[in-house]
Amino acid sequence: MTFKLKTSLLATAVSAALLLPAMSAQAGGTISFGEDKSVSVGFGMRGGYSSVEDAAANGSRSNDFTLDSARLYLSGSFNKYIKGMLNTEKSNGESWEIIDANVQLQMTPEIAIWAGRFLSPSDRANMAGPYYSMGGGYWSNIASRYGWNGGIIGRDEGVAIVGSAMDNKIGYSFGAFEGENIFRFSGVGAQSQSSAAAKALNADDKLMYAGRLQVDFWDAEPGYYGTGNYFGAADILAIGIAGRQKSDGAISLTKAGDYSSYSVDFLLEKKDVGPGTASLEAAYYDYDTDDVFLSEQGTAYSAGAAYLFNEQVGWGKFMPFVRYQTFQPDTNIDVKKYEVGTNYVIAPYNALITAVYSDTKTDGASNVNAINVSMQFQF
Repeated sequence: MTFKLKTSLLATAVSAALLLPAMSAQAGGTISFGEDKSVSVGFGMRGGYSSVEDAAANGSRSNDFTLDSARLYLSGSFNKYIKGMLNTEKSNGESWEIIDANVQLQMTPEIAIWAGRFLSPSDRANMAGPYYSMGGGYWSNIASRYGWNGGIIGRDEGVAIVGSAMDNKIGYSFGAFEGENIFRFSGVGAQSQSSAAAKALNADDKLMYAGRLQVDFWDAEPGYYGTGNYFGAADILAIGIAGRQKSDGAISLTKAGDYSSYSVDFLLEKKDVGPGTASLEAAYYDYDTDDVFLSEQGTAYSAGAAYLFNEQVGWGKFMPFVRYQTFQPDTNIDVKKYEVGTNYVIAPYNALITAVYSDTKTDGASNVNAINVSMQFQF
């Protein structure tokens, strides 16, 4: 698969470690300067080998090694009330850019205010990112299109309230964001709010509002960023709902319309099911662009299942998984992707090798199958 290292990973690790109790091992090192004063540093990378059907110049299978992403992480704590993070990303073929730069003001043990650039509230798959997903890697932006349609690699500038209640069994977040580049990576030719097209269409310059509410019925999941799997460290039964809305958030050369997206996601993970841990997840999505971009408007579904064997083989444990996702846009050109593979878990989230076979079906086009082998490491 691609060499992916999304800030979601360490952003997740760092913020969970600094803001709320951590629930899993995280990479990086911390230097303490006294009570509640510290700086944490780390780096990560994700890359590997891929072979895609008909992707070579002569129509045969492609064969590629790629370093798709590399990241540097920096976080700090000024005192128990003021914390912050700065994370950078270098994607394959792209220059370095800042993806997270924010401060977190811990008003009470349960409530914090985040301000700056960070991942706005969304579905579990996007909040988890490529490092914390059940089967490793990002979900290809087929069903979960938040990362595809969302500013700087899914990030945005804004401010949000992040809180929890009932011993972290209820988590909530709500904020206002710039929402300038909602369709940055979608390839639909979207125009910015400062473009000539936006001015000609007399488009509004409103903020994007985003929120998420999650309920944990078994073990709690502390922290703002999430995860798709706990590798047997917790029993999870959770349901989350998320939504985003921006007036005139969809602007083409000829039309401006409102943008909204809503989702419901579910995760179940149970330890000691036979000789290991069983995991199930599913999600539903609804996207609306006010008929401006029909290819980004429609409904989507995703589902996944995994099983982590307790027995260690060599350095790690095997975790086979299957995933399915589909997007049904209003263009009536549906996309479906099936995946089957296995993780070799050496150290949860910090050292992981994944092998996946996938088959992608797009209406009106030939099926595309791919073999991906990736390695994920964080230090």
